[in-house]
Amino acid sequence: MSGGETGATDGTEENGAAAVDGNGNGERTAVSEPRNQEQEHGSPEPEPAPDRVPVLRRLLRSRTARAVTAAGLVGALLGAGAVAWRTDALPSAGPAPCWDSLSDATLSDLFGDHRTEVEEQSLQTDPRDGNSSYGQCRVTSYKNDWARRQMTVRVHRLDGLEGTDAHEWPREYLAAGLVSLGDGLPGMTSSTRAWLALPQSCTGRDEFTGPTVVDVAMGRAGLEVSSEIDQRDRAALTRAVVEATNGVIRELGCSGAYRAPHDLPSLVAQRDAQADAFCGIKGLTLPPAYRKSLVRTRVGGDGGPARICEAGGRLTPKLRMTTVTDAALTEIFSRDVLWAGLSVKGAKGYGRFDGARALYRAPCRTGPVVFVVEQLEPVADGDFGLTRALLPGYVAAEAERIGCGPLKVTLPGA
Repeated sequence: MSGGETGATDGTEENGAAAVDGNGNGERTAVSEPRNQEQEHGSPEPEPAPDRVPVLRRLLRSRTARAVTAAGLVGALLGAGAVAWRTDALPSAGPAPCWDSLSDATLSDLFGDHRTEVEEQSLQTDPRDGNSSYGQCRVTSYKNDWARRQMTVRVHRLDGLEGTDAHEWPREYLAAGLVSLGDGLPGMTSSTRAWLALPQSCTGRDEFTGPTVVDVAMGRAGLEVSSEIDQRDRAALTRAVVEATNGVIRELGCSGAYRAPHDLPSLVAQRDAQADAFCGIKGLTLPPAYRKSLVRTRVGGDGGPARICEAGGRLTPKLRMTTVTDAALTEIFSRDVLWAGLSVKGAKGYGRFDGARALYRAPCRTGPVVFVVEQLEPVADGDFGLTRALLPGYVAAEAERIGCGPLKVTLPGA
């Protein structure tokens, strides 16, 4: 979703994600449907929210045994009277993992036939911030008592006031390897990371706070194995994040549901850098001093909440440039764009520059937009002037591309 607020799930409010079936632009790959499961993607009608399920669950569904605890609180639970169960003595059916959300088909595609164990926290308000809900669910698969794979699902509100989510979270969840979920869904996905924003009609949102998101992590961020495996894992992780988000919506007492996307853009590939249209942006020229260091680029997120370009060699990126067009998501940079470094001046906006990282926020016809340029590693014999060299041209060219131009920014000392 570009430049809009996070939307509702019934197809009538805010983002309209539940009722939009677009294919987007460019080549896309189909998202395989979960096996042996009745699909509800085509129905825009909201489902009634069920009664809240118990805080503590012991799960055993199908051929998979799952032990459920409140994560990290086993002793406290036993002290509170929680009953310990043998997993092989549990009933053969019960609530699904992660707030009664993940289907057997999705779990099978993620973990195969291995035994899985689930640790699940109840969703509750943070005692230090009554407006924020949080919780976590972790699914681990085992073979012969050895852990094989693990998926962690988190529910949390992205912070902008303190700046705690302005660095690490974008590094993993706004990376060039992720693509837009499309179909109006306010989120992104890859083979190792995926996220989806909850509708603001359900969670609300305060000033200087980002959306409340469900994010899913499996393995090391950005790990790529092969095209076939990555595409399969991405499809399964995409279904997992949509299913988990719908489970959270029900758990919070809200109505409606997101549809899983029918297809996704192709896996994001590296390409040779074009110096005169750097990162595929018309009008952005890479200075000659950096052309030997930034020979490959990778662009993800086109048409979604953020467009990300990473540039460098064939292994690790040395530069990341991000244009965030989702209005709610821009708020995670609220503190940094006001206080992180020296002032970046412009007629239509404001920003900050701290040497290796610069941010600029400006109004656009669809809402606020944030431009971020980050030098991740030294280039050109230890030079750390890449951010200064690129920010003015990047802001100007990207503003023209998305219809916010003209924009001209001036760096300190210029």
